[in-house]
This record gives sequence, C-alpha cells and structure tokens, in this order.
Amino acid sequence: MAGGSTLDGGISLSAVLAHDLAGQAYAAALAATIEALAAAGAEISREIRSHDVAHARALGADDRNSDGDAQLGLDVSCNAAVLAALSATPTAYYASEEEDAVVSLDPAGTLAVAVDPLDGSSNVASNITIGSIFSIFPAVPGEATASFLRPGHEQLAAGYLAYGPHTALVASVGNGTHVFVLDDARGEFRLARAGVTIPRSTSEFAINASNYRHWQAPVRTFIDDCIAGSEGPRGKDFNMRWVASLVAETHRIMTRGGVFLYPTDNRKGYERGRLRHVYEAAPIAFVIAEAGGRASDGMTPILERVPASLHERTPLIFGSADKVDLIDDYHRNPGLTREASPLFRNRGFFTA
Repeated sequence: MAGGSTLDGGISLSAVLAHDLAGQAYAAALAATIEALAAAGAEISREIRSHDVAHARALGADDRNSDGDAQLGLDVSCNAAVLAALSATPTAYYASEEEDAVVSLDPAGTLAVAVDPLDGSSNVASNITIGSIFSIFPAVPGEATASFLRPGHEQLAAGYLAYGPHTALVASVGNGTHVFVLDDARGEFRLARAGVTIPRSTSEFAINASNYRHWQAPVRTFIDDCIAGSEGPRGKDFNMRWVASLVAETHRIMTRGGVFLYPTDNRKGYERGRLRHVYEAAPIAFVIAEAGGRASDGMTPILERVPASLHERTPLIFGSADKVDLIDDYHRNPGLTREASPLFRNRGFFTA
C-alpha cells in the first residue's frame, strides 16, 4: 500500500520508473511499455484539444465497438495511437475495449497490455475530463486471451491518464501510486505527487442517483444513510458527486477521498454491473489499493475476481477504505438493510 516516498517532486517519469522498478522482474519491459503508454497519452491529449465536435463525432451512433457501445471517430484514432506506441515495446498481446479480440504484437514479448483508449468519450462535446486506462500483466506464452483472464492482484502495473485542465498520469508498479503531470513545453511527464494516500474517511460519495429505484437494498440503504446527514445513522453530512466519467471520478477520489459506486441493479443488462473488469475495474482497483484504498463488487475484492471473458462487466465500488468496507457490510448482512426511503417509493412524496 502507498505510504511515504523518498521521491522528490518534479523528476521525470523515466527516473521514477527506474527507482521503483530497481531489481524487479520485467523492469526494462515495464519501463519501456509505461513510457510508450505515456507518450500515446500525450498524443491523445493533443488530439483531444485540437478536435472539434464534428470531428469527434465522425462515426455515428450506428458504429459500435466490440462490446456494443457507440463508437466515435476519436475512439478509433486513440486506439490506433496506443497500438502504434505499443508496437515498439516488448508487448506480446494487446487487448482493447475497441478491439474484438486480443491483438498479437511482439512474438518474443513478455507483457500483456489491456487498455481502454478513451474512457468517457461521449463527454468530449461537453468538455468534461476524460481519460485512458491501462493494465499490464506478464504474458502467458502462447495464451493470448488467458494472459488477461486472471486475478487483478497479478497485474504488474496499472494506471490511467486524465485529460482535463492539465494532463495527468496516475500509475503504480506495485510500489505506491504516483501522480505525474504533462509538461507541455518539454513534452514529458514529471512527478507531481509521490506515494499518494487516499484519505480513509471523507464525506463525499459518487453515484447516479437517477437509478435509485433500480438499486438493490444494500446500495439504497447506504445512500439513504448518507442523505440523512447529521440527523441519520451516520451522524454527519455528505456531499454527492457524479461526473459520469470513470477517470474523472477516480482522479477526484485520488485527490481528496470519497467513494464511487456503479452497482448492479435490476434493469436488463445491468444485472452484473456495466463497467468492464479487464479494461476498467481491475486497473482502477490496483491503483486505488496501492494508494491505501479498496475496490469491491459489493461482496468480493475486485483484485481477487477472475473474469471469464475479455469484455466481462462487473459492479464496481471503490475509494476510501472505510466507505467500501461499510458498503460490503451492507451487502453481506441483510439485517442492515431497510425498505426504500419514502422519497423514492412508487407512492411517495412526489406521487399520488
């Protein structure tokens, strides 16, 4: 878990990787691959800033990625940028949310890299922070898909890039989580914060409250208790946040704590959650855990789950450890749950 660090701010990404990977297996391969992903992120950042909305929508709603989601032209070009960058690294296998199947790259490569090239691309027109997410495993020789279908704690490294007012890279190689910021003048990422630790207890939660009526009892009860504020069982007031961009939500929690919930619910297609385990949940869980937080599906730690397919979906709850522990308790102990708040019942304050 992340704690203090001997690293000083302002040093280069390559210097931090050399420090953190010293003596580790796959050190040279990981350093080259993470630097390539960072370079692709810098290119994507420039492309996003230079795009107009019409170009961002070059592909219409009838174009779908391998998982059935609407695919923008920007999704395709960002995937191409990542793939090109990884082609010069010891990456044996590349899995992307934008690809139907695993792409084989270097036959002698030692790493398997999974990427969501542009998480939250539907927010481009709204000028909301979006990002890229990556996960790195040791490659299983001759087993392209199996290289990714394994417990998240076997990741060698993971991270994300946030494209907002500045471009940030947040990454871990299993030695704490560090935050880097792109220096546009130098064209390189430099260390901003080393050994980030998420506050254990905060007063913020992030969830799409419009889905309240579809949630299961444990999630409803947790949110009801937060909304009840200082007069409720939690004895304190909370603030709700919801950006609808996983990277933006993660970066806020990494900065000031809180908890994010995208739970399973009762709608068709949401029974097993909506976020992708390989491309989103596992890498975010790794980075969060290395910063002292936790990630769960409500019952099982995300880093212990083994996906059955590349594009498998999962519920995802992550953030400050005490909040995730509490939500897990609500799921495990039915005696802690209650009926829905009168405000949200079918016949409540706003219904006849």
